[in-house]
Amino acid sequence: MAGVDLSSAEPGLTQWLAQGFHGSMDYMAAHGLKRARPAELVPGTVSVITARMDYLPRRSPGAPGDGAPDDWQAVEFDRLNRPAEGIVSVYARGRDYHKVLRARLQKLQNRLAEAVGPFGHRVFTDSAPVLEAELAARSGQGWRGKHTLVLSREAGSMFFLGEIYVDMALPPSEPVAAHCGSCQACIDVCPTQAIVAPYRLDARRCISYLTIEHAGPIPLELRPLIGNRIYGCDDCQLICPWNKFARRSALPDFDERAGLSGQQLVTLLAWSEEDFLRLTEGSPIRRIGHARWLRNVAVALGNALRALAGEPSADGLRSALVSRLDHPDPVVREHVAWALAQGATGGGPAPLS
Repeated sequence: MAGVDLSSAEPGLTQWLAQGFHGSMDYMAAHGLKRARPAELVPGTVSVITARMDYLPRRSPGAPGDGAPDDWQAVEFDRLNRPAEGIVSVYARGRDYHKVLRARLQKLQNRLAEAVGPFGHRVFTDSAPVLEAELAARSGQGWRGKHTLVLSREAGSMFFLGEIYVDMALPPSEPVAAHCGSCQACIDVCPTQAIVAPYRLDARRCISYLTIEHAGPIPLELRPLIGNRIYGCDDCQLICPWNKFARRSALPDFDERAGLSGQQLVTLLAWSEEDFLRLTEGSPIRRIGHARWLRNVAVALGNALRALAGEPSADGLRSALVSRLDHPDPVVREHVAWALAQGATGGGPAPLS
């Protein structure tokens, strides 16, 4: 439970926006300080109920409790050593969390109404100008890690956040102490050095932003650093010592879908728009659209060509890219051309982490 006075967070938010760290996410600047003022977003709000929901897939290799060594982080890092395989962020391999978490929060609200009577409320799941991590930290869900995500001693950071704004005055929960200490593993591991300082993220360099939120061309200097990540990036979470306590989801919704984990890049580039819409139905991936998906896969294939220069498998990667040279979208065509040029330059593997 958190109160609605987030005034102490406003200077940091204002500075972050002024520095342009939000990139092309114009909606963040458009909403301004409303993000830090719950009572302006939903008039009458006096308390915020926060919730978290674990999303590590139930049958993840190396996940806690699956009978294998508790090494899911190492399993995920190992994917970076297979350049011809596309990596989708763990959270996006199952069903769209917005739908799952929103439905569960609505059920929680209904149960509360049954207990105390009708009350004003509004449910949020990353769907409005809400300072989710700030509210979660203030309500005792965890502390802000140096990568800006919320960390819990019992669950790491592999969970989604949601909120219910209510018009009832409820006692706030006690925040928990931070436990990052001198560790800065998340800062050091970031492939693009997007964590420019502890607790300060430049989204314009973040692979999750570049492959999901950013609609235009990916900056040339950042493309080799993306490696084989095609939707999001988990490195700062994979390296975090607290994620050895990450919990598997109790829900089948976040089980890995066939085709979204361990899939070859040439297969993913071959998806038609119809394939893309069918195979990403109900997935958060669908919202980036087919063209942006192909752009991401093309960058990964370019990095794979560089990494596998001189190996027989490179011919198949090159042929896949050639098949997309005449794509109607100019951004896709440019990234495909860039990718093919990487095969000509060679030079060993691109940086992976």
